[in-house]
Amino acid sequence: MNKPKPTYNRRLILRGLGGAAVAAPFLPSIMEREAKAQGMTTTTPKRLIVFFTHYGCLTTRWFPTKSHGALTAADYMGTPTLAPLAPYASKLLMPRGIRAMNEWSFNGTLGQKNDPHTNPCGSTFTAYPLTPNAPNSGAMNIGKFDAKPTGRSLDHIAASAVNKNGAAPLFLQIGGVSGSASNTQSVISWSDGAGTIFPGYGTPSQVYSSLTNLFGSGTTPNPDTYKVARGKSVIDCVRDDLNRLSGINMSSADKLKLTKWTELLHYVGGTVTPAGSQCTMATATSLGLTGSLTGSDITKTANIMMDLAVLTSLCDANRVIFMKMPAGRVYSNLQYLASDGSMKALSMESHSVSHRIGNAGMDGACVADALNMIHAIDKYYATLFAYLVGRLDSFSEGDVKLLDNTATVWIQEMSDGNSHNVNNMPILQAGSCGGYFKMGQAVNVDITNTGSATLTRGNSDGDCANGSSTNLDGVGTPSTVANAPINKYFCNLLNAIGAKAGADGFAVAGGTAPVTKFGKYDDTKLFSDGGTAPATHNSPGEFADLRA
Repeated sequence: MNKPKPTYNRRLILRGLGGAAVAAPFLPSIMEREAKAQGMTTTTPKRLIVFFTHYGCLTTRWFPTKSHGALTAADYMGTPTLAPLAPYASKLLMPRGIRAMNEWSFNGTLGQKNDPHTNPCGSTFTAYPLTPNAPNSGAMNIGKFDAKPTGRSLDHIAASAVNKNGAAPLFLQIGGVSGSASNTQSVISWSDGAGTIFPGYGTPSQVYSSLTNLFGSGTTPNPDTYKVARGKSVIDCVRDDLNRLSGINMSSADKLKLTKWTELLHYVGGTVTPAGSQCTMATATSLGLTGSLTGSDITKTANIMMDLAVLTSLCDANRVIFMKMPAGRVYSNLQYLASDGSMKALSMESHSVSHRIGNAGMDGACVADALNMIHAIDKYYATLFAYLVGRLDSFSEGDVKLLDNTATVWIQEMSDGNSHNVNNMPILQAGSCGGYFKMGQAVNVDITNTGSATLTRGNSDGDCANGSSTNLDGVGTPSTVANAPINKYFCNLLNAIGAKAGADGFAVAGGTAPVTKFGKYDDTKLFSDGGTAPATHNSPGEFADLRA
């Protein structure tokens, strides 16, 4: 009994076979050019994944004691906060001595006076001043809730330079979309210089459905379309036809053409899913991305979002992924050590906790166990970042791991959450991005300014330890320390993922030169007047000390 002839997706076959047939008379030259092109473009993609958290941390518990040199698993285990990262010590880089731009301060000498949170959220990833430029005073609080940057953020700059067709970055708002046109205190992704907010995705199901035509479609694709989407090439779908064709009696010249034709299909056909066989439903299932991906439990949603970032990377669906934890969240799933020795559930939202007084004010009496509450949130963030790093390190790409071809970076809104300072920034990177960065080290990039490799961990435990009144400016890092501009680190990241600059040094699609500039200013003091000074870069280029 004859088996029924399978139904093929003719459009798919025609795209592969028809294109090659037209090219057949020019096979030798086409293959030569195509081979050269493939040699330049089929290298493993390099990616940037950023994990952003609000309100800083207890820097004295976050930073290892050693600020420059090799950091081992023991060094990470010795920090109260970063112990979950110890298993990945050899694949971690801790850039030290970095300052973000546009720090709010009472006297306005280090940046604009809009708001302690609006300033860094708008400027950390743009290095552009905000508009309107106004102190947060008066009935309308002009600038406090509505100030927006006048430049694009890192995620959009990077995506336009390295994504296919300059596609927008993937921005995952863990815990739901926050930020709106009427309140920019927690917005970090800006798609243009006109202050356009990029909302991203707030629910996992939206991302899951957008990854491929296999996920979330609710329909069964044509068998051959399914094969191609699973990583099969056009050759795999029409192999039987090619075998029958090659069995026909034909001249040696025609046989040679058929062979060349088949070889050409391997070049021009390739696979639909760039990351190959790992971009499959089986991989999604192995990551636990099955069933309902909705819910209000952030302990589950956060992990799901991170797994979606991993699947996105495996599918090469986006090479720039930002994810942000929510602002003002009550992490009721967390517990802290109370002064009576018991473990208690957190009931205070994270912004109020960071101020240590139970509200967002700037002065007052410490709430009981304020430091341990902050520490519980810090440890949770470290656990989440370790989860992401571990997931990326569990998938192979050739002879290395997915993590090794990625720069996965945890950046915070500020340093100490009470002082709101943005010097001595807590930054941790996992993955060398294809060998671009040093690994297994802390690197104090501000040595040239301080003259010493030794760097303070700040003074976050200097207040509220015994229930004393808060000392807002006394628990951060002195403004004279750890001031190397974050702009240079962003140049590192852009160069690592393959972005190129134009003649002016700024990353641009189609550029040919190394990226040497980022943002409008690399000196936080230039932000204080709202950006009327011309663009200035006192220290262009990347941090050479971070390079492998």
